[in-house]
Amino acid sequence: RGNLPNCLNLLATIVVFMIVIYFQGFRVDLPVKSKAQRGYQGNYPIKLFYTSNMPIILQSALVSNIYFLSQLLYKRFGGNFLVRLFGRWEEDPFGGHLSPVGGLAYYISAPKNMQDVLDNPLHAVFYLTFMLSACALFSKTWIEISGSSSRDVAKQLKAQRLFIQGHRETSLKKELDRYIPTAAAFGGLCIGALTGFADFLGAIGSGTGILLAVTTIYEYFEKYEKERAQNMSIY
Repeated sequence: RGNLPNCLNLLATIVVFMIVIYFQGFRVDLPVKSKAQRGYQGNYPIKLFYTSNMPIILQSALVSNIYFLSQLLYKRFGGNFLVRLFGRWEEDPFGGHLSPVGGLAYYISAPKNMQDVLDNPLHAVFYLTFMLSACALFSKTWIEISGSSSRDVAKQLKAQRLFIQGHRETSLKKELDRYIPTAAAFGGLCIGALTGFADFLGAIGSGTGILLAVTTIYEYFEKYEKERAQNMSIY
């Protein structure tokens, strides 16, 4: 059943789900000490998915806007060469909705399954390259505008009078620069690769949807575990 969910799609979804959970555990713990509280020691965790699911959210928003603009132009000026280069659309016989069949809009859309990848490898390569580049770029950009860059984290640690154990306070930002930009860029690449992997396998829904679901569920699970540990320490 090429256009309906089957056991292979379900298995692919479970495999991707488990892989994403496995990658969520990758992190580097930087040992920090306090100047204000003598003897206090803790860890500042830098996760592989440092920007969480934000890169895939921004990438999805970009693709949605390109789709919207391309459909609008194609309906009005379908015969124009530049408009057709931007995207050509046809009605899907199974879903009844418009699907991209050519142009930029087609090449940034996900292949439907592995057979689609084998039939048109150029489409698969272009899509995967786009996913990796977009997610890495959005991840790097997000840390600068969200207050989670090396400079911002260094300011927060200094305000709390914390410093990285074994390093001078003046080298705090330099030490964070070794980890945070790399985690942001590589984490974005991993998210893009996992999304593409899920799409190629034909996972139920889409690679983007699965990544968003898993990362959101995992974040709430972490919050629950953190609150439970705090409550247990009180009692």
